[in-house]
Amino acid sequence: MPNASSASSTSSGSGASSAESAAQRPSPPSLWRDGDFRSLWVGQTASQFGEHASLVILPLFAVLTLDAGAGELGVLRAVGQAPILLLSLFVGAWVDNWRARTVMVLTDAGRTVALGAAAVAGLFGWLGLPALFVVAFAVGALSVFFDVAYQTSLVRLVGRDQLVRGNSMLEGSRSAAQIGGPALGGTLVSLLSAPIAAASSALFFALSFLSIRRIRRTETMPERSKRPARVWRRIHEGLRFVIGDTSLRTVCLASAAFQFSFAAMMTVYLLFLPRELHLSGTAVGLSLAATGPGALLGAVLAARLPHRFGHGTVLVGAALLGDGAFLLVPALHGSSAVTVAVLLAVSFVFGTGSQLVNVTVMAVRQAVTPYDMQARAAATITFVGMGLTPLGSLLGGFLAEDWGLRTGLLVTAAGMTLSPAVMALSPLARLGRTLPHG
Repeated sequence: MPNASSASSTSSGSGASSAESAAQRPSPPSLWRDGDFRSLWVGQTASQFGEHASLVILPLFAVLTLDAGAGELGVLRAVGQAPILLLSLFVGAWVDNWRARTVMVLTDAGRTVALGAAAVAGLFGWLGLPALFVVAFAVGALSVFFDVAYQTSLVRLVGRDQLVRGNSMLEGSRSAAQIGGPALGGTLVSLLSAPIAAASSALFFALSFLSIRRIRRTETMPERSKRPARVWRRIHEGLRFVIGDTSLRTVCLASAAFQFSFAAMMTVYLLFLPRELHLSGTAVGLSLAATGPGALLGAVLAARLPHRFGHGTVLVGAALLGDGAFLLVPALHGSSAVTVAVLLAVSFVFGTGSQLVNVTVMAVRQAVTPYDMQARAAATITFVGMGLTPLGSLLGGFLAEDWGLRTGLLVTAAGMTLSPAVMALSPLARLGRTLPHG
């Protein structure tokens, strides 16, 4: 398996023949005509609606209803993110040997039950902080399985020449969920009740369950004799592959810097909006939801910009623009229309930049990774990139309590700019218009 730099030089050496053969090949059929891909797309969209709604519902329930402090909110978010650190590597090793459809169906069923139980408990007044911790951990653990499986599923459903388009469509659906999920969650918690909000998330996971069950294409699985006998050996192979590839190693480092800082920033942010700016739950949800339209634009641009300006240029520029936008928020005061407008703009810019990065990074990862290593590579990057998010959430709670909301938000927002700096100083920034091949 060559690293990214060697793969890039190889592809550039045969650029003329590749372009000639590409011109002779017929265009791949539209993914919208593929019933199995449509089922995956609908299921992924519904799942993202449920996930993004729950990410707002649980913290807002704790802050607005249970009067949770900064430290308690930090613990709640850390508990929900802990499965990334605890399970990602094992999930990658297991999912490579399982059918992705089965994993997604089972995890959707589990999240439906978890949030449905939370809704029932809330209706009877039993949903306190300990119960929220349990629900957050369960949903977070099942989401780790789902996220690894759906990324693996795309590779098994579409051809390599359709990966960028398929990722763009799936990330576009995630953008639509980002528009409606936070707004729906925040509005329901504010106007109705946390139990109804939790029930809405459960319904989205149920819809995802029903849609993904309709996938009929048989997945090609590795031969049993070729599978490593031990889970730890499969984990080691995944780690060694990712660390040995220049592009994937950089993705891990940049993702770790971003996710740690973002987790800390969001913990402060969810306190800063209602308590420092005095925004209602509905206004908080709408401010967060503004990320969605930006992400939708980012998903559309991701299908075009990397092939025009180069994958590396798009990655660094989009990360710098999106992550740097949050540096404006600590300067805001009060709940005026201007304040809300600035928050909407910041979320929109962040959504556009982050989605450009997400789609481009996923396409790079899938292109350089062999077929039988897809789940382990995705899980390894998730583990390294997001494994520190529980610590980031705890740090955000500590900074909010000891340094104040405004200072804590400024420090954590500045930390997010470490991610584009890491990419700019690496060979990943020099990736051209053509993706390297594994």
